[in-house]
Amino acid sequence: METSGFTSEQLMVREEISKICSNYPDEYWAEHDESSEYPHELHAVLAKNGWIGIALPDDLGGAGLGISEATMMLHTISESGAGIAGAQSIHANVYATQPIAKFATPEQRQRMLPRLIKGEWRACFGVTEPNTGLDTLKLRTLATKDGDHYYISGQKIWISSAQIASKMVLLARTTHLDKINKPSEGLSLFFIDLDKTAPGLELKRIKKMGGRAIDANEVFFDNYRVPADTLIGEEGQGFRIVLHGMNAERCLLAGEALGLGYAALIRASNYARERVVFGRPIGQNQGIQHPLAEAYMNLEAAKLATYHAARLYDKSVTDPTITQHAIGVACNSAKYLAAEAAFTACERAVLAHGGMGYAQEYHVERYLRECFVPRIAPVSREMIMNYVAEKVLKLPRSY
Repeated sequence: METSGFTSEQLMVREEISKICSNYPDEYWAEHDESSEYPHELHAVLAKNGWIGIALPDDLGGAGLGISEATMMLHTISESGAGIAGAQSIHANVYATQPIAKFATPEQRQRMLPRLIKGEWRACFGVTEPNTGLDTLKLRTLATKDGDHYYISGQKIWISSAQIASKMVLLARTTHLDKINKPSEGLSLFFIDLDKTAPGLELKRIKKMGGRAIDANEVFFDNYRVPADTLIGEEGQGFRIVLHGMNAERCLLAGEALGLGYAALIRASNYARERVVFGRPIGQNQGIQHPLAEAYMNLEAAKLATYHAARLYDKSVTDPTITQHAIGVACNSAKYLAAEAAFTACERAVLAHGGMGYAQEYHVERYLRECFVPRIAPVSREMIMNYVAEKVLKLPRSY
């Protein structure tokens, strides 16, 4: 990846994270993919060196940097060969905590964030439900207040790292759908204990195609009791609050996709230089060169969109003229472009290896399996196109 044009902070992050990741080669990630074992070692060393709180305030123990630097961190982890799985070992702890840092009370921030930053706690993000999918405003998981507690009932799905998380940032309904005036009302954000021994909580792990080192889960709540002081911000304002985390996540996932794509291209190029057929390296043939060159240019273009979106997100903290609309368009566009560029790079890396691209020992098959994640989550490519068509091109709403 061409690194000119980045800030000194971003380049520092890339250098330091690269040093850490050099201790976790492709073989480490292939083993964890095969065993579905969480990469505890990487998480521990990142926490020890202060990287979990890269985009959280320094008065809480964080680094006080921005989503731009966090995107570079996850980009670098992914590019090291760790892929989406490696980056997602700390993914939620970076973006899901953004709404807490911005909207929690000072007392809540001190209570909730320092132990996450130190790596003593791990958090997951509970939004998606099986019957609503991307229709977030129709969520049905209900949090009912009774005295000093809320009682939560409902179901979440595709919750990453829930098996090892001790905390969850949860979006739940506090007002029934039939009692709200606007679709965005009635949702509230909570930062809750994920106590697997408590009554009313059940987890079911989902078997999946790729990124198997990071667990994905269905989470079932049945009158699960949480303290009332786990509510973040005002009751009923959760959707507005959680958008700050969702836009950050799009930048982070775009960075992860870029890293995966560049990793695939590096392996494909190395193989094309070394593999000799008919007396010449296959990389001398334009049938190999051109697809890989095009994939590189796609990644470079997506890289510009990704870091533009991250800069815009960071700048909006101090510049009120930058609207949530502008941030949403930039972050969604970046996520779409990076995911598509990564898919192209990973597919072509497998094809450049020929039959060996299908073999686990060359790792590109693992990259290809993982590159579907940023195309699907946290919002599909089709919904991003709907969003841009409506919000930018002013076309009629299609859904």
